[in-house]
Amino acid sequence: MKPLFLTAFSIFLLTVSYATSQPSLDSFIQCLQNHSDSSKPISASVYTRNNSSFSQILLTRIHNRRHSTPNTPKPLAIITATDESNVRATVICAKSHGIQLRIRSGGHDYEGMSYVSDVPFVILDMFNLNSINIDVANEIAWVDAGATTGQIYYRIAEKSTVHGFPAGAGLNLGAGGHFSGGGYGYMMRKYGLSVDNIIDARIVDVNGKILDRKTMGEDVFWAIRGGGGASFGVILSWKISLVKVPEKVTVFRINKTVEQGATDVVYQWQFVAPKLHEDLFIRVMPTVENSTQKGKKTVQVDFIGHFLGLSDRLLGLLNESFPELGLQKSDCHEVSWAESTVFWADYPVGTSIEVLLNKPTHWELVLQR
Repeated sequence: MKPLFLTAFSIFLLTVSYATSQPSLDSFIQCLQNHSDSSKPISASVYTRNNSSFSQILLTRIHNRRHSTPNTPKPLAIITATDESNVRATVICAKSHGIQLRIRSGGHDYEGMSYVSDVPFVILDMFNLNSINIDVANEIAWVDAGATTGQIYYRIAEKSTVHGFPAGAGLNLGAGGHFSGGGYGYMMRKYGLSVDNIIDARIVDVNGKILDRKTMGEDVFWAIRGGGGASFGVILSWKISLVKVPEKVTVFRINKTVEQGATDVVYQWQFVAPKLHEDLFIRVMPTVENSTQKGKKTVQVDFIGHFLGLSDRLLGLLNESFPELGLQKSDCHEVSWAESTVFWADYPVGTSIEVLLNKPTHWELVLQR
């Protein structure tokens, strides 16, 4: 294996080298204009603190309230890239001006790493780069870094009722960050993580060069699939393999309180979960709820399931391997795979898949971990 860590530091950490003096914002913006495609002016995509839309652009994709206080460091500018030349220019100019570069596709990282820094920085916001090209015949797709999981699910459903992709339950997760961090989802027991189904990628390296799997090399391609893409370059797009799904899948949600025996069911679940059929995924989520006893609280556990098949087969499997759950036919909902992604986003069963295209709003989802 090649010296990956040396490669990482020479290619990115996109802390890009810091200058000893305060960087000049005017000079940085001029640099952007000099290095971008003249037929597609970058000026309309640059937002500084003096711009009236700056706060809205910054806050719309911040999903952790701890990182949006008055004392939270703000970027010198936000570049909402509209084409690859904008990305290349931002990388080149951030490096030459000693400004740290933060890359944001969805903004769902827990610690605000895509939009907070203690040194002078700019945000390269990828949400406008959201093209999705589905090739059902070859069971592949090219997905831009700014595309959301909801958009990906919707575009797949437009082309096929028997294909899907293993990724997260949130609908506004940006492909750039979600996939490069691994991409956990409810089909991972059968198909693995998102990164297990990525077969190529296009990135911009620290010198502004656009590389694919062949030109970046297998070490870097390995690293960006789980090691955080922004550590090694700016992810432009991913080439993904679509997976086969039935025309109908089954979803369910069962709630049990401690008084209803939730503790015993969770205890048993720990032993059976690793042995369940690979088509079945069950998430266990405890919450604090009001008790039936006035003025008291209790713990309620939600058992949320996704099965790649019909309910009769699911009931047969669970009655044999996990009867303690007590799943009934009435608990099961047979839906399309696309409709199951809506269910996992906490919408009621029967909600139109059009919600997959909804744009995020400020505080739609907050992470307070």
